[in-house]
Parts: sequence; structure tokens; C-alpha cells
Amino acid sequence: MLATQLFVFDTHEPDSPYVEKIWRTKSVPVETFISVAVPQWEMVVTSQGGKTRMTVRGPETAASVAVIPADADFVGIQFRLGAFMPQFPLDALVDRSIDLPGAGSGSFWLDSSVWQFPNFENAHVFVERLVRQGLLLCETEPGSSERTAQRRSVRSTGLSRRAIRQIERARRAAELIQQGAPPGEVAWRAGYADQAHLTRGLKRFVGMTPRQLAVSFKTCPAR
Repeated sequence: MLATQLFVFDTHEPDSPYVEKIWRTKSVPVETFISVAVPQWEMVVTSQGGKTRMTVRGPETAASVAVIPADADFVGIQFRLGAFMPQFPLDALVDRSIDLPGAGSGSFWLDSSVWQFPNFENAHVFVERLVRQGLLLCETEPGSSERTAQRRSVRSTGLSRRAIRQIERARRAAELIQQGAPPGEVAWRAGYADQAHLTRGLKRFVGMTPRQLAVSFKTCPAR
């Protein structure tokens, strides 16, 4: 199943050029879920068994099966396209994640300094501090040429603009299927050449065929 079908999420969408959303959730008694492709990167705080860690997760270019840690709480900050931290080059984080070193109870190391783990309520303050200290930047200027725009896209997202469009198109198609649209209509509305291209796109980026998605949404709607 998809994460949105398994987990109960609390979300907050701050008015920020850097943050797409802040979220929190808890483990569920299921071993795995399908992690769909996503062009954004995020920072995730995981608390489990009295220990806490901060993970920087890069963009994902294909669906994969992810293990669910038992009895854990999660707080995540998903950043907008164009927001990036130069010390964590996103092109090196695509389909990867890194855990930042701990610095004792309730804190971790970042940029040679000790930082407190953010929670759902104060994550926006954590982001503001990153910005003030010049650790979090935002690529806002359009490229003057295709080559410049492509270079800036890779720098600030880790992905080519074409890859981002493919992932977002698959996400749009999955939403239309969830709403009950038939595959032929979904292919047309999401911009696929035909249903065969739709099927390939969904299998790659969402991990299911249109039929599998439709059945999945009927038996276990997104929460």
C-alpha cells in the first residue's frame, strides 16, 4: 500500500518559499509500504526506543518498497523545489538518505554546530534558523538559456526538469485514478500518449498499474 493509505498524517503548509509542508505520523503494524517517486527532498526526525535521529532524504526517482520501523514517531519537513542546502548536494542524494551525527540527548550536529531536534510545532522556527545562517538557500531566478536552467535545476533539486515533469505527471495520474476517472481519460488528462505509456509511468513512479491503483483506492482509500 501507499503511505497515504497506511499512515495518519498531521500536516501544516507554512507560507514559506522554502517549505512545501511539515508533517508528522506514527508507525503502523505493517512491515512495508510503497514509497512513491517524489521530486522534493526532506529532513525527517525519527524517534524510536528512546533514541532520536535526523535523516536527510533526497528526491526519489522510482517507486520502491520501504520498511516501516516499529513503534516509531516521525516528523518531516518537505522542502519546495528550488530550496537546497549547499552542504548536501542534491544530485548526490538522489535515491539516497544520510543520518546526521547525534550530539547527545535531543540534539544533532549540523554545520559544526549542535542543533535541537525540531518537532511538529517548532519546525518552522528550525527552518528560519537554517535560512538566517545561510544554510538553506532558494533558487528563484529563471535560467537565461536551456542549459543554464537545466544546470540550476540539477543544483537546486538534484533532478533534470524532464524527470520532475515525469514524476509530477504520474502523481497527477494517480490522483485522477483515486477520483474514479477511467484509464483512457486519465492518460489524456495527465498528458500521456496512450494507456500503455500511462501504465509504464505509474509502475515506475508509483509502483502500481492503473488497475492495481484503482482496486487499492477502493479497498483502502487515502487517509
